[in-house]
Amino acid sequence: MVPSTENKQYLVIDKAALPEIYDKILYVTRLVENGEASSTSEAVKMAGISRSVYYKYKDMIFPYQRERGGIITMQVVLCDKPGVLMNLLSVFYEENANILTLNQNIPVKGKAFVSISAREGSGSLNADKLIKRIKELDGVVKIDSIAE
Repeated sequence: MVPSTENKQYLVIDKAALPEIYDKILYVTRLVENGEASSTSEAVKMAGISRSVYYKYKDMIFPYQRERGGIITMQVVLCDKPGVLMNLLSVFYEENANILTLNQNIPVKGKAFVSISAREGSGSLNADKLIKRIKELDGVVKIDSIAE
C-alpha cells in the first residue's frame, strides 16, 4: 500500500543494504530521462527488470543528493586588461566552486566592477583561501565586499 502524500516518511539508507532491484529502478529512470532509452519498455529490458516492478516503485525511489555547501558572494574591482577576468574565474574553478551568477559592469576609467556568487562544488570551498588567492591575482584592484 502506498502512503498518502501527507503521511510520507523518508529514510536515508546505504544503497548496499538494499536489494539490487531498487538500484535498477533508478537506472531505468536515468535511462529514460537521459534519452539513452527511447521508452520505458526499452529501459526496463536494458535493466533486466519487469515493467510492473518499475511502475510499482518508480514514484517512491529517488537518489539522495546531499545539499552542497553555502554560497559566497563577492564584489571585486578589476583592471580593464585582457585575461584578468579569466584568471579570476580560474581561481574559482581551481578551488572547486560552482559559479552561480556573474555580472561585470562596463569598465570606467580602466576599472571594472564584477559581482560573483558561487557555491561549493564537490568537496569543500575554503572561502579564506579563495579570497587570499584572488587578492594575489595581477589586475585585482580590490575586493569590495564578501558575503557568505
